[in-house]
Amino acid sequence: MKPNGVLIRVVDDDNSFRTAIARFLRASGFEVKAYAAAAEFLADPSVETPGCVLLDLEMPQLSGLDLQDALTKADIRLPVVFVSGQGDIPKTVLAMRRGAEDFLTKSCSREVLLEAIHRAVARDATERQTRARLHELQAKLEELTEREREVLRHVVQGRLNKQIAADLGIHERTVKLHRTHLTTKLEVRSVAELTRLVQEAGFR
Repeated sequence: MKPNGVLIRVVDDDNSFRTAIARFLRASGFEVKAYAAAAEFLADPSVETPGCVLLDLEMPQLSGLDLQDALTKADIRLPVVFVSGQGDIPKTVLAMRRGAEDFLTKSCSREVLLEAIHRAVARDATERQTRARLHELQAKLEELTEREREVLRHVVQGRLNKQIAADLGIHERTVKLHRTHLTTKLEVRSVAELTRLVQEAGFR
């Protein structure tokens, strides 16, 4: 299946390797942008386009680990697949702890490389969907009235309508009306679903 709309960013100071990998990935159906240095990539990360970063470990000035750290600090969430001229267990462990999708040697087979890239691309798609859903939910929560927010805080704590009414000094039927508004505005069908979504959004 051709990976339409996916961009692979190849960051490697080795011109021959960078060119060969870019050619191979294009032949595999990917769109590719190649960078000779980490600083060059940081000036143009193309974060809006889904995909991942194929990143050399050892580069002058900014190393692959330095770039991974810079991406994290800049809140650029593109999955990273590291490639290295040789195995380096401590750096591999550090890269994976920081969230790298995989850590490969440059001598790995093209099948292994493609498998890692496909995993990274799939992860990026899932994480983008999650962020979009979270953003949509947060926008809905911001549209609630202050009273609806108060009722919501009590609902997710498992309190009954009569308890909420007593705490807020309002009629129980008013609480029921607010709960109906909440389920409609937030598009949920149960208290359990409502609670889960509210937790995901970090609502307090």
